Amino acid sequence: MAHGPEREDTSYSGGSPTLSVRWVQGFPKQHVHFVNDNTFCYASGNYVIFIDIETKKKTVLQCINGIVGVVATNIPYEVVAFSDRKPKPLIHIYNFPGLTRRTKLKGNVLLDYTLLTFSYCGTYLASYSSLPEFELALWNWESNVILCKKSQPGVDVSQMSFNPMNWHQLCLTSPSTVSVWTIERSNQEHYFKPKLVKLPLEDGSFLNEMDVIFPQSVPKDPIYGPVLPLSAIAGLVGEEAETFRPKDDVYPLLHPTMHCWTPTSDLYVGCEEGHLLMINGDTLKATVLNKIEEEPQLEDRRNLISPVTLVYQKEGVFASGIDGVVYSFTIKDSSYKVEDFLEIERPIEHLMFSPSYKMLLIQTDKGSVYIYTFGEKPTLDKVLDACDGKFLAIDFVTPGTEHFMTLTHSGEVCVWWMEDCTCVSKIYLNTPAMVLACSPSSLCAAVGTVEGSVHFINVQDPESPQVLHKAFLSESSVQHLVYDQRGLFLLVGTSEGNVFILNAKPTSSFQIIGFTEVGKDILQISTVSLLETDIVEVLALSPLPETGRSRLEMFTLPVILPHVSATFADERGRLRDEFIHKYLYEVDHSLSSAVLDFQSNQIYGFCNQVPYICSYPLPEEEHSGVCILKPYQKVQSKQYGPGILYLSSHGLWLATIAKCGILCIRDIYSLETFARCRSHSHQGHGIQSMRISANGENILVNGTDDGTLIYLKWRHLGGNLATEIFDYSQRLLTSLISTMDEENYYLSTAPEISLDLGSEPEHTIQQDMRTSIDSSQDELVSTDVIKEIPWIQQKSQEAIKKEVNLFSEKRKEIKRGIKALAKTVLKMMEENETVDNIAKLEQCEFGLDLEELKRLNDESEEEVAKMRKDAEMYNLAKSYLAELIKEECWRSMVVKGRALKCFHIPYVVENFPMKDRTEEEQKELERVIQQKKIEAECLKDIIYKVKTAFNREFDAAYKQKVFEIARVKERNVRIQEIILDLELEEKVWQPEFEDCEMPERMLVVENEEITARKHVNPWQKAKAELITIHEMERRLQSQSTDTRHRALNDMMGGVLEVKKEDILRMVIPQPPFMTKPDAMWTEEERKEFKDYEKKVKELNEEKDKYRKSLEAELKKLQNSIQESTQNFDEHLKRLFERRVKAEMVVNQEELKINNLVFSLLLDEELSSRELFLSNYLAKQQQEKSQTSEAIRKSREDLDMYKEEYDNLLAEDKILDRSFKKEFSEIPSHQVDTLYKLFKRRPRIHKQKTHTETTSIVPFGERPGSGKLNRDNFAQLMKAMDELDNIHNMPEGLDPSVWDHFCATRRTKVENEQKVKQKAAGLMEMVAFLRKRVEEDEKVQQEIEKVFHELILLQEEKVKFQLNLTIQILLKQGQVELENFQLVLDYPDAILINKTIIEDLNSVIRTQGQKKVASMMETKEVHKGIYQIEWEHKKMEMEMEDLNQKAWDIQMLFFSRDRQKYLNEPNYESLISIQIGIMEQTIAVIDKTHKKNVENCKKLLKKLGKFSNQKDVANYSLSCNLREELVAVSERKDICNAMGSKLTCEKIVQERHENMMQQQKLTNISKQQAEEISILQAEVERLRMKTFPALVKM
Repeated sequence: MAHGPEREDTSYSGGSPTLSVRWVQGFPKQHVHFVNDNTFCYASGNYVIFIDIETKKKTVLQCINGIVGVVATNIPYEVVAFSDRKPKPLIHIYNFPGLTRRTKLKGNVLLDYTLLTFSYCGTYLASYSSLPEFELALWNWESNVILCKKSQPGVDVSQMSFNPMNWHQLCLTSPSTVSVWTIERSNQEHYFKPKLVKLPLEDGSFLNEMDVIFPQSVPKDPIYGPVLPLSAIAGLVGEEAETFRPKDDVYPLLHPTMHCWTPTSDLYVGCEEGHLLMINGDTLKATVLNKIEEEPQLEDRRNLISPVTLVYQKEGVFASGIDGVVYSFTIKDSSYKVEDFLEIERPIEHLMFSPSYKMLLIQTDKGSVYIYTFGEKPTLDKVLDACDGKFLAIDFVTPGTEHFMTLTHSGEVCVWWMEDCTCVSKIYLNTPAMVLACSPSSLCAAVGTVEGSVHFINVQDPESPQVLHKAFLSESSVQHLVYDQRGLFLLVGTSEGNVFILNAKPTSSFQIIGFTEVGKDILQISTVSLLETDIVEVLALSPLPETGRSRLEMFTLPVILPHVSATFADERGRLRDEFIHKYLYEVDHSLSSAVLDFQSNQIYGFCNQVPYICSYPLPEEEHSGVCILKPYQKVQSKQYGPGILYLSSHGLWLATIAKCGILCIRDIYSLETFARCRSHSHQGHGIQSMRISANGENILVNGTDDGTLIYLKWRHLGGNLATEIFDYSQRLLTSLISTMDEENYYLSTAPEISLDLGSEPEHTIQQDMRTSIDSSQDELVSTDVIKEIPWIQQKSQEAIKKEVNLFSEKRKEIKRGIKALAKTVLKMMEENETVDNIAKLEQCEFGLDLEELKRLNDESEEEVAKMRKDAEMYNLAKSYLAELIKEECWRSMVVKGRALKCFHIPYVVENFPMKDRTEEEQKELERVIQQKKIEAECLKDIIYKVKTAFNREFDAAYKQKVFEIARVKERNVRIQEIILDLELEEKVWQPEFEDCEMPERMLVVENEEITARKHVNPWQKAKAELITIHEMERRLQSQSTDTRHRALNDMMGGVLEVKKEDILRMVIPQPPFMTKPDAMWTEEERKEFKDYEKKVKELNEEKDKYRKSLEAELKKLQNSIQESTQNFDEHLKRLFERRVKAEMVVNQEELKINNLVFSLLLDEELSSRELFLSNYLAKQQQEKSQTSEAIRKSREDLDMYKEEYDNLLAEDKILDRSFKKEFSEIPSHQVDTLYKLFKRRPRIHKQKTHTETTSIVPFGERPGSGKLNRDNFAQLMKAMDELDNIHNMPEGLDPSVWDHFCATRRTKVENEQKVKQKAAGLMEMVAFLRKRVEEDEKVQQEIEKVFHELILLQEEKVKFQLNLTIQILLKQGQVELENFQLVLDYPDAILINKTIIEDLNSVIRTQGQKKVASMMETKEVHKGIYQIEWEHKKMEMEMEDLNQKAWDIQMLFFSRDRQKYLNEPNYESLISIQIGIMEQTIAVIDKTHKKNVENCKKLLKKLGKFSNQKDVANYSLSCNLREELVAVSERKDICNAMGSKLTCEKIVQERHENMMQQQKLTNISKQQAEEISILQAEVERLRMKTFPALVKM
């Protein structure tokens, strides 16, 4: 049963039916905690679950505010604390086992608490919150107050624990830090004092860090000034400078994961890197423990890489990691030894000892809990067996009274006992699953998986469920599994929008009847299957997100459908819509759920956007197409968020669940809620699903994200509500009893199938991947490849195969026709190639299937366009990048960087690349030039001018080289012609610009550099072809019309006269008779031969003459080129020297600029350092004021507390001393006896702990517990009762005296206890004051250190400002060398007489002394000039001072008293006379005042008597006035009735107005009198101001 308070909406008055929580099933997502030695607890959803280890009985505590946050337990006080997850969360503290609320803590946290922990002794609770506060708070949970709190923004803490031996220490661990917080107390004030632990590096070594604020090892540079800390160089002046470190100086540290305390107040910390640290509790110094390796590790041996949890034991710790092994670390000194202690099959997340340390609790990552019990025979018990993930689906096993089933995403199916939620059995499907449904007609269940299959499980024996069958329906995931109410059909909804109908009976092997298509993303499937009908009506809801509507599809399944499925379905398995009477409906708004009522005349829907439940009546007439439904009944729901509707088995209850976590059960007709229960919270996204048993008695509710399953039980369910559903369930079970017996008998004999090992798929085919070229479709040929395919695909392939077999002859005939047609087309294409161009057809015109051809062309064009677009985008990106580079490195340069090379010598001259000055730079330069204040800008201008002057010369040289190259090219044309004429093999030297001389060529891509073929658009290609055709036509036309040009070419070679340069190619043709022998020549032929030889000789002479002239011209041209290029080289050489000099000047000026910038930067660093030290000093001074105030307050509190302690101690001594006086009436021997008894104190017998427990528990008794002190005091008082017994009374003593004695002794004992407590508090306050004094001294030392650092820094700053760096330009050869640079070998030295050197030195010395004397004289003259100027300036200032004093005296106010003081010779006697007169006047006034006082007293007595008389008269007048008022009111009524006004009232009104006017005039006169007095005072002031001053002329 659930204990603790519940919300008001879960309780109802009277006998109305209500729902209560019977049990809760959930598994821990956080750490498990012991409440006592036999019980542990954990949070699950809205509940805290307590489990008894011995009986495994569960107790539940419900959080009234929603999901439980973090949980903590206090074992000595037996309380449990947990936080809720609502905004501004609370911390609830409950007693155990009573589960009554002890208190409720409310802080200032806005969102959530992340950690809670109790102190081991005392009533202290520490809490840590998440963002935005990240606040650590210390509570006194008994008094419900926050003792102290502190925020550390941005720090996520993973673990927090008190020191078991000292509640004053608290350790916080985050993934990067370990901090120990000390809780200091002074009387009732508490304070947090955190300290960070310095962690080692990742390799376990420690880094020697330098002090960031006051570095001691910073080197001093005598030339460039002081070297400052990095924070000053970075320009940091605030708090960030105190922790600043460069990126290179930041090294990764160890990452702590878990910590545990030791009895010596030390800490063991485990790290991700595998190191184990020990931290001293006093000094907080971390030590890396060394791991002892006794033997070499085997390959399969496990290593502890990262401990997830640590728990202390004697001689070491237990640790666990993700490998599922509990390791025992035996720690000795600074080393430890690792041994395997225990192995679990799952990764371990948490370890915890029981309070007696007899048991070790082990929690796995899945949530299972194991208990390891120590002893002679250790045992390991699984107390809590967690499921593999949260519950996705739940359902009752028929008939729903004993067992139910759950499903997780990993495919884990569990069968549970309903009475106490004990897990009966489990079965693993080893595949991701989605939904679960149990059959109403048999003991089997169906599970839908992500892969699209449905697994059927036989649960006839709940202790050993078996997989009965598997149906692979489709490749889309199964999202819905719904059995109809009679268990005839199983409806399977997939993500693709298909609803498969299966025979739900196992005897039919779960026959797949067919499927129908509905909308995608099915939201819900509901059925109506009544006993008296032979049909099953199905309703499917799907969304229409594009229109914001919802679609409802309704169809009917006859009971005989399994026998006529072939008629109802087509060859592909799709049910025909006309046979199943399928109708489509739509609503104008979106629904999250919809169900069909049992009368099948209306639909109930849960609106998605608004909190309404509507009913939609269905039209009676049949329709085609889509019918729009309108809401008939509309009820507002108090639930918010998307909801789901469920109908009970008899159809009269409508259950609704929603995101708010509330379950409502309504009447189906009125839609009014008669039962309501808040089982989950909206913080866990509410309820995911729920199930109601057939008899309505059992309800299961499953949470969405909280992982909690709740069993609800009815209270006060009776009358018609219980009778109707019970009767219907009995009738339903009676009608199904025969079917269930038959199906269950089949299940008892059905074999089990294996899904993992050798499982046979339901449908397999053998298919070949080969395709037939002649066939237009794929041929199905069997091969050896076996692949499981879904049923829907198999039906499709069977239909295709059937169609192929049916139309095979037709296909063959079509193929033959296609082949003949192809041959005809090929023949036509061949004939087309032989005809003329005019008659030739295009190749595309022979395409028969133009549409297919067009489609292919379109696809290719789309692909090409896509590739072209990608290429264009790539080119665009590259072009953009190129433009950026050009803009930055080329276009922005007003002078492009280029070089010039000589023609013949290896000289290269580069210009100065320069950017154009921006407007801001130009304005800055003008401002600097005008003001002459910033030297660096002027130096930059000098550099700019030097570079500009050189660049002008460089540009002139560049133009000259361009001219020279052009001239060389021009001459090379002639040289090339001469070489050709002379038929020489010489190469012509042609100078060219290199890339360094013309860098712009690097930005231009030449055509020969492009290897890819250029893409030409169709229109560009057509344009080029058209231009080529026109050019050819123009050329043919010109050739046909230019007859003159053809004739010239034919007759004279195209020229009218022979050129001179062609003479070398002229050849005189030989006569034709020269082919005959000489003897056969005739005379004429011999003459002709002589003429031929003469012509040949003349021609050769002409050739020789012309050749010599060409050679001379060639030499002249070459010499000219050589001379001009050499001249240019000489010019460029001189330019190179000027470049060196210009660069020297530029470097010198840049050095000046760098020195100036360095000085400015160093000055800025010094200023930053000084400002930081000033800020740090102010911070320390503020801290000093705080510490001083804390000391003052602590001393005041200590003095007050000490005074109380002294008073209490004095009272205790007085009680001791006054004992004999109080009992002085009795005999002395009895007084002595009583005094001995008075001093006697009872002995308190401490409970002896068992030796076994003492040896196991490492921490022993925890000191300082407030509960322990109270228990001891109560035990002392109990022992005092024994001493006060009458049997201990001495003989002969009066009982009344004994009673008085007992009361006195008890008072003394109580006072002694108070003194002890006060003494402990006093010691604590003294220690607190001592710590504050130490802190104050430490802060004072820090302040002195800062002062010292500031003085040193100011000295360094002054020294730096005085020691200026001056740049001196020395000529080459006049640089002074150091001693070690002198050359000691002088082979070419010359000996000179010593006297010559001495004479020369004496002359130099004499001249030097003269120069020094002259300089000293000049210095003295300058010094005198400065002194005279200073005295002159001093006299000017004194003159100004005297003038100012004279003016002050002239303007001095000269009163009458001051005139009298100057004019009266006996001024002091006059003053004494006036004083005497004033004293006499004062005496007379005092005497008159006393007389006036006496007269006033007498008058006051008379007035008192007169006042009493007037009071009596007023009383009589008031009585008369009352009667007169009655008469007046009567008269007013009469007057009002008569409508006239009395004359007396008019008189009264006039008198009243006159009095008001008189009062107004009086006030005006008073104001005017005040103004007159003010004006008189102002006149007097002005008169005194203009009083004549006595000015000495």
